[in-house]
Amino acid sequence: MRAMKFEVIPAVDLRGGRCVQLVQGIPGTELVSLDDPIAEALRWIDEGAQTLHLIDLDGAIEGERINAQVVERILDATDVRVEVGGGIRTSQDVEALVGVGVDRVIIGTAAVNDPGFVREMSDLHGKEHIMVSLDARNGMVTTHGWAKTSRFAPPELGRQLEMVGAGSILFTNIDTEGLLRGVDPEPTRELVEAVSIPVVAAGGITTVDDIKIIKETGAGAVVIGSALYTGRLTLPEAIAAAHG
Repeated sequence: MRAMKFEVIPAVDLRGGRCVQLVQGIPGTELVSLDDPIAEALRWIDEGAQTLHLIDLDGAIEGERINAQVVERILDATDVRVEVGGGIRTSQDVEALVGVGVDRVIIGTAAVNDPGFVREMSDLHGKEHIMVSLDARNGMVTTHGWAKTSRFAPPELGRQLEMVGAGSILFTNIDTEGLLRGVDPEPTRELVEAVSIPVVAAGGITTVDDIKIIKETGAGAVVIGSALYTGRLTLPEAIAAAHG
């Protein structure tokens, strides 16, 4: 299952209709706040992105899809693969996103709270469309926009969610997320070794070396946000590092 070519996926994080980058996911810590998320999405495609990572940050915190219209406008304007997460808690949410052409629907809180929901969605829409999100702090998976900590470690929960039908995993290491201080590959490696579905890693990727370190864990892709928006990395050099 890990045959996917290692890929760099730019993040377009949405808050109040804007494209933002937060430190550690905390509202009010915007490193970047841009008026036009569609323009940002198109910029990354122009620079070589083949997949976009859209996260409704308001949705993750509020538990409903607040920036759904912006997501749909980006889908209308682009023709690359798109994965979407944030506030996806119901079968109607998943159906709506698959219906408008989203390739991977990211289920986070709902997957942790109810693995049966993942099975149901996988059976309905096909596992290739169902990505589960495991966001870990201090080695434990969090939920509700990182506000609550579960009792599960990522490898254990990853195996469980793979068994019920998850097609891929988005793994965010919150300990390094948004800090622009580099990566800790071990949690990603442990998860990759525990499952056979593709793992997409996020959190802290700041340099070309960070990309190579994550690639060596066996992850299928890496999501980059703050480093691209602050100019620490350009997308073409990130893609070159991924393919090197």
